Amino acid sequence: MSEKTFCPFCDGDDERIVKNDLAFAIYDTNPASLGHALIMPNRHIANYFEASYEEKIAMMELVDEMKQAIDQKHKPDAYNVGVNVGKIAGQSVPHIHIHMIPRYEGDVEDPRGGVRGVIPDKQKYNR
Repeated sequence: MSEKTFCPFCDGDDERIVKNDLAFAIYDTNPASLGHALIMPNRHIANYFEASYEEKIAMMELVDEMKQAIDQKHKPDAYNVGVNVGKIAGQSVPHIHIHMIPRYEGDVEDPRGGVRGVIPDKQKYNR
């Protein structure tokens, strides 16, 4: 019989900010910006594409709820919302989680290209 691997989301003690029957949200313990939150399903599954339709809907409902909470508390100017799927894409915890990163005017010199910045040479493009 194999031992269960520790999961910081399943086994951690982070305060759940909002939750529903299938998912919950916490603040990131290593935030990229003030108010950086993580939204994930209760069920321990690594890959976003393995989540059920209902789990995906439940997570997106919490993205909307967290936006209201973060807006009220931190008043960001914008957001990046995304999911890393797989080690090569930067996923470091094998439990699906949606990053909700509040953005603030002036936090980077030129934010154009947004999430394309995960591949720095591809962030900037001509329009």
